[in-house]
Amino acid sequence: MDAIKHGTTTLIDHHASPNYIDGSLDIIADAVDKSGLRGVLCYEVTDRDGIDKASAGISENVRFLKRLAAEPHPRLAGTFGLHASLTLSGATLQACRAAAPEGTGFHIHTAEHQADEYDSLQKSNMRVIDRLQKHNILGPNTITAHGVHFDAREMEILKETGTWLSHQPRSNMNNGVGVAQIESMMRMGIKVCLGNDGFTNSMWDEWKTAYLLHKVEHRDPRRMGGYDVQQMAIYNNAALASVFFPAAPIGQIVPGAVADLIFVDYHPHTPLTEGNLPWHIIFGFQQSMVASTMVAGKFVMKNRELLTLEEAEIAARAKEIAPRVWKKYEEEVAKVM
Repeated sequence: MDAIKHGTTTLIDHHASPNYIDGSLDIIADAVDKSGLRGVLCYEVTDRDGIDKASAGISENVRFLKRLAAEPHPRLAGTFGLHASLTLSGATLQACRAAAPEGTGFHIHTAEHQADEYDSLQKSNMRVIDRLQKHNILGPNTITAHGVHFDAREMEILKETGTWLSHQPRSNMNNGVGVAQIESMMRMGIKVCLGNDGFTNSMWDEWKTAYLLHKVEHRDPRRMGGYDVQQMAIYNNAALASVFFPAAPIGQIVPGAVADLIFVDYHPHTPLTEGNLPWHIIFGFQQSMVASTMVAGKFVMKNRELLTLEEAEIAARAKEIAPRVWKKYEEEVAKVM
Protein backbone atom coordinates (compact mmCIF):
# COMPACT_ATOMS: atom_id res chain seq x y z
CA MET A 1 0.00 0.00 0.00
CA ASP A 2 2.75 2.41 0.99
CA ALA A 3 4.78 1.50 -2.09
CA ILE A 4 1.86 2.13 -4.44
CA LYS A 5 1.17 5.55 -2.91
CA HIS A 6 4.84 6.46 -3.30
CA GLY A 7 4.93 5.38 -6.95
CA THR A 8 6.98 2.20 -6.47
CA THR A 9 6.09 -0.67 -8.80
CA THR A 10 8.70 -3.33 -7.92
CA LEU A 11 9.77 -4.51 -4.46
CA ILE A 12 12.97 -6.47 -3.79
CA ASP A 13 12.38 -7.66 -0.24
CA HIS A 14 14.60 -9.35 2.35
CA HIS A 15 12.24 -10.94 4.88
CA ALA A 16 12.69 -12.39 8.38
CA SER A 17 10.13 -13.84 10.81
CA PRO A 18 12.03 -16.30 13.04
CA ASN A 19 8.87 -17.40 14.86
CA TYR A 20 6.99 -18.04 11.61
CA ILE A 21 9.35 -19.28 8.91
CA ASP A 22 7.60 -22.07 7.02
CA GLY A 23 5.26 -20.63 4.41
CA SER A 24 6.06 -17.02 5.28
CA LEU A 25 7.13 -16.20 1.72
CA ASP A 26 3.80 -17.48 0.39
CA ILE A 27 1.95 -15.05 2.67
CA ILE A 28 4.06 -12.14 1.43
CA ALA A 29 3.75 -13.30 -2.18
CA ASP A 30 -0.03 -13.43 -1.86
CA ALA A 31 -0.07 -9.86 -0.51
CA VAL A 32 2.17 -8.63 -3.33
CA ASP A 33 0.02 -10.41 -5.89
CA LYS A 34 -3.19 -8.97 -4.46
CA SER A 35 -1.72 -5.46 -4.51
CA GLY A 36 -0.80 -5.78 -8.18
CA LEU A 37 2.84 -4.94 -7.53
CA ARG A 38 5.89 -6.87 -8.68
CA GLY A 39 8.06 -8.55 -6.04
CA VAL A 40 11.37 -10.38 -5.62
CA LEU A 41 11.25 -12.24 -2.31
CA CYS A 42 13.57 -14.21 -0.07
CA TYR A 43 13.93 -15.33 3.55
CA GLU A 44 17.05 -14.24 5.45
CA VAL A 45 18.98 -17.24 6.76
CA THR A 46 20.85 -16.59 10.01
CA ASP A 47 22.48 -18.52 12.85
CA ARG A 48 21.21 -15.98 15.41
CA ASP A 49 18.24 -18.15 16.37
CA GLY A 50 19.97 -21.52 16.36
CA ILE A 51 20.74 -24.22 13.82
CA ASP A 52 17.16 -25.50 13.54
CA LYS A 53 15.81 -22.11 12.48
CA ALA A 54 18.76 -21.58 10.16
CA SER A 55 17.86 -24.88 8.48
CA ALA A 56 14.21 -23.83 8.35
CA GLY A 57 15.23 -20.59 6.65
CA ILE A 58 17.21 -22.51 4.04
CA SER A 59 14.23 -24.77 3.43
CA GLU A 60 11.86 -21.82 3.07
CA ASN A 61 14.03 -20.22 0.39
CA VAL A 62 14.34 -23.50 -1.51
CA ARG A 63 10.63 -24.29 -1.21
CA PHE A 64 9.60 -20.87 -2.51
CA LEU A 65 12.08 -20.96 -5.39
CA LYS A 66 10.83 -24.41 -6.41
CA ARG A 67 7.24 -23.18 -6.22
CA LEU A 68 8.03 -20.34 -8.63
CA ALA A 69 9.88 -22.71 -10.96
CA ALA A 70 6.86 -25.02 -11.05
CA GLU A 71 4.28 -22.22 -11.19
CA PRO A 72 5.86 -19.16 -12.85
CA HIS A 73 4.22 -15.83 -12.09
CA PRO A 74 4.79 -12.73 -14.26
CA ARG A 75 5.07 -10.45 -11.21
CA LEU A 76 6.78 -12.70 -8.66
CA ALA A 77 10.39 -13.87 -8.47
CA GLY A 78 12.72 -15.18 -5.80
CA THR A 79 16.29 -15.10 -4.66
CA PHE A 80 18.10 -16.71 -1.70
CA GLY A 81 18.23 -14.60 1.47
CA LEU A 82 21.17 -14.43 3.86
CA HIS A 83 21.32 -12.07 6.83
CA ALA A 84 24.98 -11.04 7.07
CA SER A 85 28.42 -12.61 7.27
CA LEU A 86 28.66 -11.97 11.02
CA THR A 87 25.59 -14.15 11.73
CA LEU A 88 26.51 -16.98 9.35
CA SER A 89 29.00 -19.74 10.06
CA GLY A 90 31.06 -21.28 7.31
CA ALA A 91 28.95 -24.42 7.57
CA THR A 92 25.72 -22.46 7.10
CA LEU A 93 27.11 -20.56 4.12
CA GLN A 94 28.18 -23.87 2.59
CA ALA A 95 24.74 -25.35 3.22
CA CYS A 96 23.05 -22.36 1.58
CA ARG A 97 25.28 -22.59 -1.48
CA ALA A 98 24.62 -26.31 -1.78
CA ALA A 99 20.85 -25.89 -1.37
CA ALA A 100 20.39 -22.99 -3.79
CA PRO A 101 18.99 -24.10 -7.16
CA GLU A 102 21.24 -23.69 -10.19
CA GLY A 103 21.52 -20.06 -11.28
CA THR A 104 20.07 -18.64 -8.08
CA GLY A 105 21.65 -15.51 -6.65
CA PHE A 106 21.71 -14.30 -3.06
CA HIS A 107 20.55 -11.21 -1.18
CA ILE A 108 22.76 -10.33 1.81
CA HIS A 109 23.76 -7.41 4.04
CA THR A 110 27.49 -6.72 3.75
CA ALA A 111 29.82 -4.55 5.84
CA GLU A 112 26.99 -2.37 7.09
CA HIS A 113 28.95 -1.90 10.32
CA GLN A 114 32.64 -2.43 10.98
CA ALA A 115 31.68 -5.33 13.25
CA ASP A 116 30.85 -7.37 10.14
CA GLU A 117 34.41 -6.97 8.88
CA TYR A 118 35.97 -7.63 12.30
CA ASP A 119 33.91 -10.79 12.71
CA SER A 120 34.82 -12.07 9.26
CA LEU A 121 38.52 -11.50 9.88
CA GLN A 122 38.28 -13.33 13.19
CA LYS A 123 36.36 -16.27 11.70
CA SER A 124 38.24 -16.72 8.48
CA ASN A 125 41.17 -14.29 8.29
CA MET A 126 39.33 -12.79 5.32
CA ARG A 127 37.22 -9.68 4.88
CA VAL A 128 33.50 -10.05 4.21
CA ILE A 129 33.55 -10.03 0.41
CA ASP A 130 36.57 -12.35 0.23
CA ARG A 131 34.74 -14.76 2.54
CA LEU A 132 31.57 -14.67 0.47
CA GLN A 133 33.55 -15.20 -2.71
CA LYS A 134 35.19 -18.25 -1.15
CA HIS A 135 31.72 -19.73 -0.63
CA ASN A 136 30.60 -18.85 -4.20
CA ILE A 137 27.91 -16.45 -2.99
CA LEU A 138 28.79 -13.56 -5.33
CA GLY A 139 27.88 -13.11 -8.99
CA PRO A 140 25.63 -11.23 -11.43
CA ASN A 141 22.44 -12.47 -9.74
CA THR A 142 23.53 -11.56 -6.20
CA ILE A 143 22.65 -8.37 -4.32
CA THR A 144 24.90 -7.05 -1.56
CA ALA A 145 23.36 -4.32 0.58
CA HIS A 146 25.22 -1.41 2.24
CA GLY A 147 28.95 -2.00 1.67
CA VAL A 148 29.74 0.87 4.02
CA HIS A 149 33.10 -0.51 5.13
CA PHE A 150 34.43 -2.21 2.00
CA ASP A 151 38.11 -1.80 1.23
CA ALA A 152 39.56 -1.43 -2.27
CA ARG A 153 40.05 -5.18 -2.73
CA GLU A 154 36.43 -5.92 -1.85
CA MET A 155 35.26 -3.35 -4.37
CA GLU A 156 37.45 -4.91 -7.03
CA ILE A 157 35.93 -8.34 -6.31
CA LEU A 158 32.42 -6.90 -6.67
CA LYS A 159 33.39 -5.50 -10.06
CA GLU A 160 35.06 -8.71 -11.23
CA THR A 161 32.11 -10.89 -10.23
CA GLY A 162 29.42 -8.51 -11.53
CA THR A 163 27.76 -8.47 -8.11
CA TRP A 164 25.18 -5.76 -7.37
CA LEU A 165 25.40 -3.28 -4.51
CA SER A 166 22.39 -1.49 -2.99
CA HIS A 167 22.98 1.88 -1.29
CA GLN A 168 20.66 2.81 1.61
CA PRO A 169 21.61 6.35 2.70
CA ARG A 170 18.77 7.04 5.16
CA SER A 171 19.07 3.67 6.88
CA ASN A 172 22.83 4.11 7.21
CA MET A 173 22.32 7.57 8.71
CA ASN A 174 19.67 6.29 11.11
CA ASN A 175 21.92 3.47 12.32
CA GLY A 176 24.98 5.70 12.48
CA VAL A 177 27.15 3.20 10.63
CA GLY A 178 28.92 5.53 8.20
CA VAL A 179 28.80 6.42 4.51
CA ALA A 180 29.68 3.99 1.72
CA GLN A 181 32.18 4.98 -0.97
CA ILE A 182 29.46 5.00 -3.59
CA GLU A 183 31.04 7.39 -6.07
CA SER A 184 34.28 5.41 -6.11
CA MET A 185 32.38 2.19 -6.70
CA MET A 186 30.36 3.70 -9.52
CA ARG A 187 33.51 5.02 -11.19
CA MET A 188 34.98 1.51 -10.99
CA GLY A 189 31.98 0.15 -12.88
CA ILE A 190 30.28 -1.58 -9.96
CA LYS A 191 26.52 -1.86 -10.44
CA VAL A 192 25.22 0.37 -7.63
CA CYS A 193 21.48 0.70 -7.03
CA LEU A 194 19.48 2.90 -4.67
CA GLY A 195 17.47 1.12 -2.00
CA ASN A 196 15.84 1.88 1.34
CA ASP A 197 16.50 -1.10 3.67
CA GLY A 198 12.81 -1.01 4.55
CA PHE A 199 13.19 2.48 6.04
CA THR A 200 10.21 3.81 4.06
CA ASN A 201 9.01 3.45 0.48
CA SER A 202 9.49 7.13 -0.33
CA MET A 203 12.23 6.68 -2.89
CA TRP A 204 12.34 10.36 -3.84
CA ASP A 205 13.36 11.09 -0.25
CA GLU A 206 16.10 8.51 -0.77
CA TRP A 207 17.20 10.41 -3.89
CA LYS A 208 17.49 13.66 -1.95
CA THR A 209 19.32 12.03 0.95
CA ALA A 210 21.86 10.37 -1.34
CA TYR A 211 22.40 13.69 -3.12
CA LEU A 212 23.06 15.56 0.16
CA LEU A 213 24.73 12.93 2.36
CA HIS A 214 27.92 12.53 0.33
CA LYS A 215 28.41 16.30 0.13
CA VAL A 216 28.35 16.49 3.94
CA GLU A 217 30.57 13.42 4.34
CA HIS A 218 33.27 14.84 2.06
CA ARG A 219 32.71 18.53 2.89
CA ASP A 220 32.42 19.12 -0.84
CA PRO A 221 29.27 20.35 -2.66
CA ARG A 222 30.54 18.83 -5.90
CA ARG A 223 30.19 15.27 -4.63
CA MET A 224 27.32 12.93 -5.66
CA GLY A 225 25.84 14.89 -8.54
CA GLY A 226 22.28 14.59 -9.73
CA TYR A 227 23.27 12.38 -12.65
CA ASP A 228 24.92 9.89 -10.28
CA VAL A 229 21.72 9.65 -8.24
CA GLN A 230 19.72 9.27 -11.45
CA GLN A 231 22.04 6.50 -12.66
CA MET A 232 21.48 4.52 -9.47
CA ALA A 233 17.78 5.14 -9.01
CA ILE A 234 16.53 4.92 -12.59
CA TYR A 235 18.88 2.99 -14.83
CA ASN A 236 20.60 0.64 -12.39
CA ASN A 237 17.45 -0.12 -10.40
CA ALA A 238 15.61 -0.97 -13.61
CA ALA A 239 18.50 -3.16 -14.76
CA LEU A 240 18.44 -5.05 -11.46
CA ALA A 241 14.69 -5.62 -11.71
CA SER A 242 15.24 -6.95 -15.23
CA VAL A 243 17.59 -9.63 -13.87
CA PHE A 244 14.59 -11.22 -12.16
CA PHE A 245 12.01 -10.34 -14.84
CA PRO A 246 13.88 -10.70 -18.15
CA ALA A 247 10.87 -11.23 -20.42
CA ALA A 248 10.50 -7.53 -21.28
CA PRO A 249 12.34 -4.27 -20.51
CA ILE A 250 11.47 -2.64 -17.18
CA GLY A 251 11.84 1.06 -16.44
CA GLN A 252 11.85 2.11 -20.08
CA ILE A 253 9.26 3.71 -22.32
CA VAL A 254 9.93 1.74 -25.49
CA PRO A 255 7.84 -0.66 -27.62
CA GLY A 256 7.47 -4.00 -25.87
CA ALA A 257 8.48 -2.74 -22.43
CA VAL A 258 6.52 -3.56 -19.31
CA ALA A 259 3.84 -0.89 -18.81
CA ASP A 260 4.95 0.35 -15.40
CA LEU A 261 4.04 4.03 -15.21
CA ILE A 262 3.41 6.63 -12.55
CA PHE A 263 1.59 9.89 -13.12
CA VAL A 264 2.93 12.81 -11.09
CA ASP A 265 0.95 16.00 -10.45
CA TYR A 266 3.99 18.24 -10.77
CA HIS A 267 3.85 21.78 -12.11
CA PRO A 268 7.43 23.10 -12.31
CA HIS A 269 8.15 26.79 -11.96
CA THR A 270 11.13 26.51 -14.31
CA PRO A 271 11.47 24.60 -17.60
CA LEU A 272 11.81 20.83 -17.27
CA THR A 273 14.41 19.52 -19.71
CA GLU A 274 16.49 16.43 -20.32
CA GLY A 275 19.42 18.26 -18.77
CA ASN A 276 17.83 19.16 -15.45
CA LEU A 277 15.45 16.27 -14.73
CA PRO A 278 17.42 14.84 -11.76
CA TRP A 279 17.27 18.15 -9.90
CA HIS A 280 13.53 18.54 -10.52
CA ILE A 281 13.04 15.10 -9.00
CA ILE A 282 15.39 15.76 -6.07
CA PHE A 283 14.06 19.19 -5.13
CA GLY A 284 10.58 19.30 -6.66
CA PHE A 285 8.91 15.90 -6.40
CA GLN A 286 6.98 14.86 -3.29
CA GLN A 287 5.30 11.51 -2.71
CA SER A 288 1.91 13.21 -2.40
CA MET A 289 2.24 14.28 -6.03
CA VAL A 290 1.86 10.68 -7.25
CA ALA A 291 -1.65 10.72 -8.68
CA SER A 292 -1.74 7.29 -10.32
CA THR A 293 0.41 4.15 -10.35
CA MET A 294 0.28 1.52 -13.09
CA VAL A 295 1.96 -1.90 -12.94
CA ALA A 296 2.11 -4.17 -16.00
CA GLY A 297 -0.56 -2.11 -17.73
CA LYS A 298 -3.02 -2.17 -14.83
CA PHE A 299 -3.79 0.79 -12.58
CA VAL A 300 -3.27 -0.07 -8.92
CA MET A 301 -3.95 3.53 -7.90
CA LYS A 302 -5.84 6.14 -9.92
CA ASN A 303 -6.33 9.73 -8.87
CA ARG A 304 -4.98 8.83 -5.39
CA GLU A 305 -7.55 6.06 -4.95
CA LEU A 306 -6.15 2.59 -4.27
CA LEU A 307 -7.84 0.10 -6.58
CA THR A 308 -6.49 -3.24 -5.35
CA LEU A 309 -6.27 -2.74 -1.58
CA GLU A 310 -8.65 -1.42 1.08
CA GLU A 311 -6.58 1.20 2.88
CA ALA A 312 -9.01 1.82 5.77
CA GLU A 313 -9.38 -1.88 6.46
CA ILE A 314 -5.62 -2.48 6.40
CA ALA A 315 -4.93 0.51 8.66
CA ALA A 316 -7.58 -0.60 11.16
CA ARG A 317 -6.16 -4.11 11.25
CA ALA A 318 -2.62 -2.79 11.76
CA LYS A 319 -3.76 -0.58 14.64
CA GLU A 320 -5.42 -3.59 16.23
CA ILE A 321 -2.36 -5.82 15.94
CA ALA A 322 0.37 -3.30 16.81
CA PRO A 323 -0.32 -3.09 20.59
CA ARG A 324 -0.16 -6.90 20.85
CA VAL A 325 3.17 -6.91 19.03
CA TRP A 326 4.54 -4.18 21.28
CA LYS A 327 3.41 -6.03 24.39
CA LYS A 328 5.01 -9.28 23.25
CA TYR A 329 8.21 -7.46 22.40
CA GLU A 330 8.35 -5.87 25.86
CA GLU A 331 7.78 -9.26 27.48
CA GLU A 332 10.60 -10.84 25.47
CA VAL A 333 12.98 -7.98 26.26
CA ALA A 334 12.15 -8.26 29.96
CA LYS A 335 13.29 -11.90 29.91
CA VAL A 336 16.83 -10.95 28.95
CA MET A 337 17.22 -7.73 30.91
